[in-house]
Amino acid sequence: MAAGQGTRMRSALPKVLHELCGRPMVAWPVLAALEAGAQRVVVVASPHVDLAPALPEGVLTAIQEVADGTGGAVLAGLDQTQPGVPVVVLSGDVPLVSAQAIGDLVAAHVASGAAATMVTTELEDPTGYGRVVRDADGRVERVVETKADGDATPEELALREVNTGIFCFDHAALAEALPRVGTDNAQGEKYLPDVLTLLRARGDVVAAHVVQDPGLVLGINDRVALAEVRALAQRRILEDHMRAGVTIVDPGSTLIDAGITIGQDTIIEPSTYLRGATTVGARAHLGPATTIVDATLHDATTVRHSWVQEAELHPGATVGPFAYLRPGTVLRDGAKAGTFVEIKNSDIGEGTKVPHLSYVGDADVGPGTNLGAATITANYNGKTKVKSRTTIGTGVRTSVDTTLVAPVSLGDGAYTAAGSVVVEDVPDRALAVARARQRNIEGYADRE
Repeated sequence: MAAGQGTRMRSALPKVLHELCGRPMVAWPVLAALEAGAQRVVVVASPHVDLAPALPEGVLTAIQEVADGTGGAVLAGLDQTQPGVPVVVLSGDVPLVSAQAIGDLVAAHVASGAAATMVTTELEDPTGYGRVVRDADGRVERVVETKADGDATPEELALREVNTGIFCFDHAALAEALPRVGTDNAQGEKYLPDVLTLLRARGDVVAAHVVQDPGLVLGINDRVALAEVRALAQRRILEDHMRAGVTIVDPGSTLIDAGITIGQDTIIEPSTYLRGATTVGARAHLGPATTIVDATLHDATTVRHSWVQEAELHPGATVGPFAYLRPGTVLRDGAKAGTFVEIKNSDIGEGTKVPHLSYVGDADVGPGTNLGAATITANYNGKTKVKSRTTIGTGVRTSVDTTLVAPVSLGDGAYTAAGSVVVEDVPDRALAVARARQRNIEGYADRE
């Protein structure tokens, strides 16, 4: 269910599209259901929001035309579910439910022979949750909503066992009872838990599946709750990586998005953020104070005090400190982008070094080359307003303060003199000197 308006988020962005550790909130329970083996996943959305871009391929969507409650939401999507198969109902704003928890719920439901099984948990502060009312024998009698004054009595509000919004239904039982759910409540909505009352009235078994870890079923109603859930999700992500052989020196200052892969024996220093579709190989050393976004880092790479985005670092490549690798950058095996270096849309060859204070943009640099301090590729032509490429061969040595005005090519083994502005191609093994001759004026300081 993902059709709620989420007004308490105070946001133009629909609640279920708010980001949680690199994923839209709604994608979390969907991916858990798929991992648990769901044959078909249907996401119920409002008519004003297109959730399809946030969902994995193959997930179906249904529209809840009228905002008439959780019962109306499930009714809107029921036609797309598969008859004869248990129906699991999840909430788009309860993102931390795991595949294991979903599998355990279905197994308990099937084993009990119940028409419906509801997931419950006990909370220290159950404010805002529907309370579970049990009969004298401890069986679930009903769920009392607490959305508005008058929904529940003081005695019911004192209960700590809550409805998590997660259910498993026999398909036929749900299809028969759901259309009979009424709107006789303070909100005038169709409450899905009312199905349980209807099923019990006709003699069906309604079971409860208690979850001991309330973190699995925490809902998000506002940005405070979003931050609380994000902290839980982040901690679990970090713990999974640490148990898989990654050293995270300070989990409290480290952020790693969901879905990122990291190889064994990688070390992540404090204040390091791995975001998006990043992958990291084994034996890498990242941080401190490093951000890596949508990048591919192979084995034994090192990045310190730097920002790397949409770049690829081959084995043994090193970056930083204080480097900025922009989209399209490739560092081949053992290449180096050093201190205060910015590289964009360039291929830096095997073993090539860009040690410090340089900008390399739109360039192809061969292996074994060394670019001296303050080497700049001037890739932008102010007249035609296009960017051109610079080609630098194998074993090239540029001296300090060299500017290469693209399009220009430096042949294999070429050199440039310090302070040169190179505007013409340089042949193999040649030295380019492109600067004015020095002239000393004797006695200049003594003039009146």
